[in-house]
Amino acid sequence: MFRPLSIFIGTRYTRAKRRNRFVSFISMTSMIGLALGVLAMIVVLSVMNGFQREMSSRILGMVPHATIVGVKPIDDWQPVAAAAMKNPEVTAAVPFTEMEGMLSYKGSMQPIQISGVDPVQEGKVSIVAQHIVQGRLDALKPGEFGVVIGEITARRFRLNVGDKITLIVPEVSTAPGGITPRMQRLNVVGVFKVGAELDGSMGLIHVADAATMQHWQPNQVQSVRLAVKDLYAAPKVSADIAGGLGADFKADDWTHTQGSLFSAMKMEKTMIGLLLLMIVAVAAFNIIATLIMVVNDKGADIAILRTIGATPRQIMAIFMVQGTVIGIVGTIIGGVLGVIAALNVSELVGWVERVTGQHIFSSDVYFVSNLPSELQGGDVLLICSAGFILSFLATVYPAWRAAKIEPAHALRYS
Repeated sequence: MFRPLSIFIGTRYTRAKRRNRFVSFISMTSMIGLALGVLAMIVVLSVMNGFQREMSSRILGMVPHATIVGVKPIDDWQPVAAAAMKNPEVTAAVPFTEMEGMLSYKGSMQPIQISGVDPVQEGKVSIVAQHIVQGRLDALKPGEFGVVIGEITARRFRLNVGDKITLIVPEVSTAPGGITPRMQRLNVVGVFKVGAELDGSMGLIHVADAATMQHWQPNQVQSVRLAVKDLYAAPKVSADIAGGLGADFKADDWTHTQGSLFSAMKMEKTMIGLLLLMIVAVAAFNIIATLIMVVNDKGADIAILRTIGATPRQIMAIFMVQGTVIGIVGTIIGGVLGVIAALNVSELVGWVERVTGQHIFSSDVYFVSNLPSELQGGDVLLICSAGFILSFLATVYPAWRAAKIEPAHALRYS
């Protein structure tokens, strides 16, 4: 089978046993270092993808994807929901009222964001019903002023189902200060735990009770909450719907309340990826030292090849082939091991916890109780491509030096 001279000799140098064992050791070290760098990048980015997925599913499963807010309280939310459902991106539309206040219990206070919901329809747009650890969501009855609170809030105040707690909300008045506090006694009917900061900052009451606290009619709501197929399309979808309903409605979406968190997570992933890429770069550029040693070791061979007609371009290609083979093998090994590790890292951490008896991710400390991982093909392709490119670039200078060797000078001092 015909093979170009540079490929034949380059691959032969790669697999041949060298006289200089130190050169062979450095070559193997470069390959292993590159493999470990690629493996580390794949595993770490997969874990970060897993954390981002967990936070997205938990936080964005609780907060509205988008809302159509009325300038005035909405008397009949059904037509608004029907108009929203005409958009193919919208999967559900339910009544929603939101207000902020303070919870007070035995002299202790904390800020709280209260959401007025319809417990019958809330499952269409929220995951809260799946994460109730005490009580029931459908225990929210109009007129009974029940509340479902987060697990962190319940733990902070040492509350259980059946306890009473006071909600303080600001109310505009004609008093000199312009705002007076209004207090409402609430009965704890449920506790949820989604494993995010919302466990300590969010509470749910019936939408009719929220209307009563706002001095509205029982059927009036502040907005219509939407669930959309593509979270990143929520701003445009909600704006289009609000624009079609007229000037009495405006749009809001999750990017206004949670956008900074997910932007920070995306930036963190980018920066960690760049830092890990430096590890791959160091391993790849070890190939430079390897090839320089090989060039010095093969000076006589290069001189003989030149005397029998090999061109400088062919000599350069020989050593570029050799370095590239080292880079490709190291990257492929690292990629395969990285994919295997990323797919099994959760089970591996669980096994370590069982063997040692120590919880690495305790649910009492972290928002997650295991190490999540989500392998993305795009990340693997990008990492392996970076390994290939860096290892190829690392071969250019040593190969250029080999091509510049003069045959007479090399044979004289060999």
